Amino acid sequence: MENTEEQSSPLRITPTVRALSSALRGKRENVSDSGRENGDRLFPDPEKLWFKESSAKNLRNRDFLSPTTMLNTLYADGQVPSAVMSRVLSLRGSGVLPVAGGEVMGEGLRVRVDRAAAFRSVLAGGATEYFKPSSQKQGCVVLNCPALHPKPDTLTPETLTLGQLRTVLLADHMGALLRRQGFAVSYCPTLPEDSNIITFLRSLGIDWPAAEANWTNEEREEKIQAALENSTYRQRETERGRRTSGGGKKMEEEESEGALRVNLKRAFQEEGLLGYDPSLGTCTVHRDSVSHLAQLDLATSDCTVPMATVLHVTSCQDEFRQQQIAVLWRASGATHTQRHLVCGPVKTPGSQLTAAQYLQLRRGQMKEASEMKYGDQVEGQTWDDIIRVMTSATVRFELLSTVHTSPVTLDVQKEGGVSTKGPRGGVFVMYNCARLHTLFDSYERGVEKGLYPEIPEGSQLDFSALKEEGEWLLLFNYLIPFSELLDQSGQALDCEGGGARVNIKTEQICKFLVSLSKDFSSYYNRVHVLGEPLPHLFNQMFCRLYLLRALRELYHSALDTLNLPPIRQL
Repeated sequence: MENTEEQSSPLRITPTVRALSSALRGKRENVSDSGRENGDRLFPDPEKLWFKESSAKNLRNRDFLSPTTMLNTLYADGQVPSAVMSRVLSLRGSGVLPVAGGEVMGEGLRVRVDRAAAFRSVLAGGATEYFKPSSQKQGCVVLNCPALHPKPDTLTPETLTLGQLRTVLLADHMGALLRRQGFAVSYCPTLPEDSNIITFLRSLGIDWPAAEANWTNEEREEKIQAALENSTYRQRETERGRRTSGGGKKMEEEESEGALRVNLKRAFQEEGLLGYDPSLGTCTVHRDSVSHLAQLDLATSDCTVPMATVLHVTSCQDEFRQQQIAVLWRASGATHTQRHLVCGPVKTPGSQLTAAQYLQLRRGQMKEASEMKYGDQVEGQTWDDIIRVMTSATVRFELLSTVHTSPVTLDVQKEGGVSTKGPRGGVFVMYNCARLHTLFDSYERGVEKGLYPEIPEGSQLDFSALKEEGEWLLLFNYLIPFSELLDQSGQALDCEGGGARVNIKTEQICKFLVSLSKDFSSYYNRVHVLGEPLPHLFNQMFCRLYLLRALRELYHSALDTLNLPPIRQL
């Protein structure tokens, strides 16, 4: 029964590395005393004892490696005892990849996975567990995008900067990732339904919350205003009034007419907020600030837990202002956890474009590139939809493939164009996803013509037929690790301390998809999947179709976190 449970658990990289580390270390008292200094031996971090290989070259002879330097730390002269080697080779456990063999070579202890067993474990059952996070989380997250708040005029696509567009796309991507992990996600601010900015965002596939044009948030604004007026951090102006007035009435008039000011420095110091700029000082409360806080209050009102996490996704230029807003909200009595995800600038050497102009440029370039490749067939609603999605993919990959704290430099010269060939981000990814759909359309047509039988159950296949190195590369580097990649954004939010800023590897999904597309394209160009309709070739063909069907679902799952629908035909 135990073995059945272990075999049914999805294979994971992290549990395998931990099991290998545990097997290698064993009990501390069994580790050789040779080489101790002052009676103590330094034991390496278990997470660093083993490395997962990823390059095609290294995967030809090993899947995991414990380097010689680590072996020398654990054992005298790096000699691995036979009992330890036996533990490594008989590795078992929930989610642990099956081990086929291992040996100590010049570079260290290398371990090879039982690849046929791994293929069978992942693919035979449909691989659905590999397209979702390894664990589900609970909680409420509000993604606040300061760029979309009126300051003080209503935002339009013509006034939205590229740096601000980057923050909106990042908030949209983070929301999809966190929702996938089980979080309840809401967005802030709510925008007017009939506004140009909502139309612009929807053209990029961003489903931002909207309300009727006559909707107001005045009741919450009044509540926030009153809370700030009664805040213990409010800075009183009575003394200045006494110095400048000649009587009590004049003093009262000056106090009532004076601006509401809040001592932010005292607020974040007394509230124990870490990582805030010490120069925040005293802030004058303006109407747009109250509106911003009221929108935050609205966004958190539907949370099913007492404490939500509010993630302010802001540009580096607006970070100081957003820290003011965050501390001001705390001074009004809000106790939700607040973190700041700060984006670097977007640079366009030689040009100054708004977000609307940038999108128009990329759409025109995408249409021109499509016409050059596909000619007169580029017309009608179907192609309009394809160009819209491909443009959105281009924009998202250009602005999200870089570490969020780093600057992004765009080539916005009109003659630069958008290529439909070559590994250049979004277009390349969407093209390779479409190739998978085309492959399965071809297979279905072959079935209809009687060339191929229907795909059998996975239990009827011999997955040892998958011997091409590109096949293991696709499984080991992409299908198996994907669920752990999805875990990372939620784990970053769970980290306590570290100050106001939070750093999340928001670029990883885009980089994952580009890398996947390169390796899939290389494999697809090298291997003829739909071979001759001969019975003795069907097993290998079906095994490959199982692998590529899982890969197609992997594309869909990853693209879904970017709110990009797959292109099924190009």
